[in-house]
Amino acid sequence: MTMKKILALALSLACAVPAEAGTKWPNGAKAAVVLTYDDALDSQLDHAVPVLDAAGFKATFYLTGLKPEAVPRWRAVAAKGHELGNHTVLHACPASDPSGDLSRTSNAYTTERMLTEIEQQNVFLTSLDGKPTHGFASPCGQTLAGGRDYIEALRAAKLVTYVRGVYTSPDDLRADVGRMDPMHMPSRGFPEEVTGAQLIEFAKEAGAGGGMAVYLFHGVGGDYLQVSDAAHRELIAWLVAHRSEIWVTTLHDALDWARRSKSEK
Repeated sequence: MTMKKILALALSLACAVPAEAGTKWPNGAKAAVVLTYDDALDSQLDHAVPVLDAAGFKATFYLTGLKPEAVPRWRAVAAKGHELGNHTVLHACPASDPSGDLSRTSNAYTTERMLTEIEQQNVFLTSLDGKPTHGFASPCGQTLAGGRDYIEALRAAKLVTYVRGVYTSPDDLRADVGRMDPMHMPSRGFPEEVTGAQLIEFAKEAGAGGGMAVYLFHGVGGDYLQVSDAAHRELIAWLVAHRSEIWVTTLHDALDWARRSKSEK
């Protein structure tokens, strides 16, 4: 057989075999949407949680630097079925100006210090929600301690079940989530002037791709890096209207479902 015929045969076989199906979401949903909120902000308690509860949706909140007076409120959030995630104790990020004071930045950390802080935050989270394990969102989307990436040390230590980052590629919205590396989970943040329609578009992209859209929010109608309360409510209303097509869940539950679906194939 000539090389040309071999190539033609290989191409015909590739075309005849359908692409591997993506994640089969519950109840025939086309995609999953995960709403995540960073930094344990008051505006999330005041604006996001009530709207989510009214819609019957569960979301993921990454806690750091909790004020004592906020502890009962976050314990109540966990009791309602929302996921509490680890965002470290001090939220140390790499220095934007290496010539300045580095003492409060992750530049001053070692990998061991960062992992110890993550472990300490896990203990605190368990005191709030009673759960033995937690997911993790890296501060500022960076996994550097003293300039070195600690992600593989964190994987080996088995301190967290997944790591959520801050970037989503178009391929992520089409991916079989059960085959994604849990230590590199994507998400997408949005500018303060984002509209409800733009927030909704991200969910539509996931619906078209059959994957998972992970939203990253900070302030909601207040605090910093905020989306407006109106835009957030518009997104939630759209998700309510399309709940038969889009599964809204926590990141822990989405990954758990995807892994179980993969093992059953």
